Amino acid sequence: MYALLPSRCHQLRILSLRRTGMAHVSLNCPQLLELDFQSCHKLSDTAIRQAATACPLLASLDMSSCSCVTDETLREIANACQNLSVLDASNCPNISFESVKLPMLVDLRLSSCEGITSASMGAVCFSRILEALQLDNCSLLTSVSLDLPHLKNISLVHLRKFADLNLRSPVLSYIKVSRCSALRCVTITSNALKKLVLQKQESLCNLSLQCHNLIDVDLSDCESLTNEICKVLSDGGGCPMLRSLILDNCESLSVVELNNSSLVNLSLAGCRSMTFLKLACPKLQVVILDGCDHLERASFCPVGLESLNLGICPKLSVLRIEAPNMSILELKGCGVLSEASINCPCLISLDASFCRQFMDDSLSQTAEACPLIEHLILSSCLSIDVRGLSSLHCLQKLALLDLSYTFLMNLKPVFDSCLQLKVLKLSACKYLSDSSLEPLYREGALPMLVELDLSYSSIGQTAIEELLACCTNLVNVNLNGCTNLHELVCGSDYCRSGDMPIDAFPPDSAPDKTKEIRESSDCQLEVLNCTGCPNIKKVVIPSTANYLNLSKINLNLSANLKEVDLKCSNLYNLNLSNCNSLEILKLDCPRLANLQLLACTMLQEDELKSALSFCGALEILNVHSCPQINTLDFGRLQAVCPTLKRIQSSLIA
Repeated sequence: MYALLPSRCHQLRILSLRRTGMAHVSLNCPQLLELDFQSCHKLSDTAIRQAATACPLLASLDMSSCSCVTDETLREIANACQNLSVLDASNCPNISFESVKLPMLVDLRLSSCEGITSASMGAVCFSRILEALQLDNCSLLTSVSLDLPHLKNISLVHLRKFADLNLRSPVLSYIKVSRCSALRCVTITSNALKKLVLQKQESLCNLSLQCHNLIDVDLSDCESLTNEICKVLSDGGGCPMLRSLILDNCESLSVVELNNSSLVNLSLAGCRSMTFLKLACPKLQVVILDGCDHLERASFCPVGLESLNLGICPKLSVLRIEAPNMSILELKGCGVLSEASINCPCLISLDASFCRQFMDDSLSQTAEACPLIEHLILSSCLSIDVRGLSSLHCLQKLALLDLSYTFLMNLKPVFDSCLQLKVLKLSACKYLSDSSLEPLYREGALPMLVELDLSYSSIGQTAIEELLACCTNLVNVNLNGCTNLHELVCGSDYCRSGDMPIDAFPPDSAPDKTKEIRESSDCQLEVLNCTGCPNIKKVVIPSTANYLNLSKINLNLSANLKEVDLKCSNLYNLNLSNCNSLEILKLDCPRLANLQLLACTMLQEDELKSALSFCGALEILNVHSCPQINTLDFGRLQAVCPTLKRIQSSLIA
């Protein structure tokens, strides 16, 4: 095929012969500005040279995928077309671009040019007004060093031998570097670059930045980065505006020290070799440390964090925090944390669960420096003793205290200091005795307490009954797994004034209000949990107990429970599942809506019917795996309890 454009095409400005398959072309277009030869595989090098050089005003030339083009053709085009500003010579394996001088070039594309090497960059540098450069898939390219005052963007993708990048341009705003597995050194100077992404550059070990407006840096999976990177990213390192930094999975980092006055977001997820972390970043609001499971020492002084979770750092032993805005601190699971200095004056919640070496001194210092703490969780803090608890007087707003799974025997500092306490959790405190809780039911301690958890403790029968009778302000009581609970008979008067010690209240105290709360005729209890109490045999709550607010009782898994007698006017949910010794069930609960009797194997059908006759609002009944109860005749049960809507049973499909 032959293309001839005669003299009448003198005014032609744009010509595209893309993918035409012609073998010859002759042009006479002196005004032509744009010429496209893309994928004209049959055109010879000479034909392309003659056609392009015949267009002296040519500004844009696309000869990508023209495999025959040589450097000689490029040099002649450069001489003939002085105004050429856009050149696409991608997929031209025979060009190296050496000695090609195109001073007016603005956009240059040389992707997949096998002849492009580091020597080619000399010719590129001659294009002083170059703005865009594409060098993807140039397999022989080992380094790029460019100082171009107008360069705005550059693309370097899949360069297998590429090891060194040096860019200097005040307007450089976009850099794409990807799949350059040999890249070791990067030096960038720019006043316009705001985001730098160098993900998965496994060999990158040296990074130098002078980018005064750089905001975001992502160096994820740069496995060879050393601790020296911290100097580059700290104040004075060349990135004064840096706000977001991602160093995820940089597994060669062992010591991270950042002193950055502008940094807001920092991610170090997966930095498994990091043992020391020191952050002096007053504006830092987010830090991610997931997978940093070898971190031993950490300092956050100062930081702007509002919350921090270090529970994912099981080897953390020394911690310093100075965070004026922090309100939530999670240390759950820092089992070897033995030295902690926490200075967070706005801290509201501290969870130190399972910090088995968290010492009294650390607790005392924290209480003094963080007086606004409302929620303090010290579950399984085995090193905390009375001396540490004595510092709780500094926490005048403390509302929740969890001392579960500790070895405490004396709670006097709690009763004396925590007057605003609403929730006290003492689950599995095996060394607490009945006398440990006497201030609660004999001396009116903790007048604001509404929730008490004594699950799996060694508290005795008498103490439990006195607590329920005298602490009428309690709303939620948990007695799960209490082995010393043999029966629960509510309504006995354990709070008679004659039972009180004469000196229960010191002369200078003001017990009147507390006494009024404690001796109120109506109990505030709403939820009673006694799951898995192995020795309880009897539960009786008569109407005289005045449990007018009780709405939920859970006696699930109490295998020896034989008798339940409840007269609770507002009870809504009753769970007796897996009480396989239950034989006597008496209910007078007009608002009961949900009754769970799963696997109550000893309960007879007549006993159940009798109990249901006084439950006029029951809607859900679970008698699954109750062999003594025949529910095939739904009508009989509904006749006893007309509101019944759903029966769960192994005998009903």
